[in-house]
Amino acid sequence: MPTARLILEDGTIYDGESFGSTANAIGEVVFNTSLTGYQEIATDPSYRFQIVTMTYPHIGNYGIEREVAQSEAPQVAGFVVRDAIATPSNAHSQMSLAAYFEQNRIAAIQGIDTRALTRKIRNEGAMRGMITTDAARSADDIVAEVRRAPSMSGLDLVQRVTALRAYPFDEHPEQVKRRIAVYDFGCKRDILRQLTQVGCEVTVYPATTHADEILATRPDGVLLSNGPGDPEPVTYAQENIRAMIGKVPIFGICLGHQLLGLALGGKTYKLKFGHRGGNHPVKDLRNGRVEITAQNHGFSVDPDSLNENDVEFTHINLNDQTLEGFRHRREPILAVQYHPEAAPGPHDSFYLFGEFMGMIESFAVGRS
Repeated sequence: MPTARLILEDGTIYDGESFGSTANAIGEVVFNTSLTGYQEIATDPSYRFQIVTMTYPHIGNYGIEREVAQSEAPQVAGFVVRDAIATPSNAHSQMSLAAYFEQNRIAAIQGIDTRALTRKIRNEGAMRGMITTDAARSADDIVAEVRRAPSMSGLDLVQRVTALRAYPFDEHPEQVKRRIAVYDFGCKRDILRQLTQVGCEVTVYPATTHADEILATRPDGVLLSNGPGDPEPVTYAQENIRAMIGKVPIFGICLGHQLLGLALGGKTYKLKFGHRGGNHPVKDLRNGRVEITAQNHGFSVDPDSLNENDVEFTHINLNDQTLEGFRHRREPILAVQYHPEAAPGPHDSFYLFGEFMGMIESFAVGRS
């Protein structure tokens, strides 16, 4: 394997070996604390323009299965691991992680001290970096290029990952109970699958679709999906959400949670190093129950910016007390910052899709 370097914008260099594409990769360097799920992470559109460091040392153990991919191809800018497993131990594996990254031109590096890198990000915050196999270039030249790369703050990445046109999801429930319109800000396939599990027929719409176009189809509910980047510059989504409030039940997940907060007059802010992993404890303030959740976000809704006469805070993160969920006190609106479809609990958060369906039923009764 060729030698490779991960070079951060502050000039820090980590030497290792390439195990994917040898193309250069620039992105925001972040870390994920999940022990498994590397393929779901790599294919999650929320990781666009990010170089993901896995804190668990052995990655690639069970290879790649196309059925668990969250999108059509890897979305990460790059991948960083301690030890990449070359020979998967899984009867269902279709290829190794290295082959998958090479096939999809994703730069990846192994053999570096991922604990040291994670500590640096925790102490100093997420920062831009580059994975490169170009030994001829000086570190100073690479650092200069990295510093010219855009910052995640102020960056609208939604339009780089959203669907180009509306389409029906290709998996169907056994019995259709409700029709759901999904705004695709970078939606994971498992969110769509979970909607079908509770009896929903799902149609996915591009992020820029006007609210009137969706409301004209008379959906029973609207789901606002996860997605990458800073929610603040995604103003077109905020405007469409405002136009739908009170007209249809709305459920926001991750970026959808943040966009709902902005649409209701709140503010968002960038976290120092973000929440990424499959082991984040979240408390439901309504009943005291603690869920083990999967998370992937670098921004958060500021609870002090929301009007508590309009919004009830329903969930908080027990690691840092950040807002993880809210409901509107009068309108049919539900939102969570974490990923209930990922279910590392393993079933801790599925109830939220049931709450969404209950909200739809109540709204339908109220209109009849």
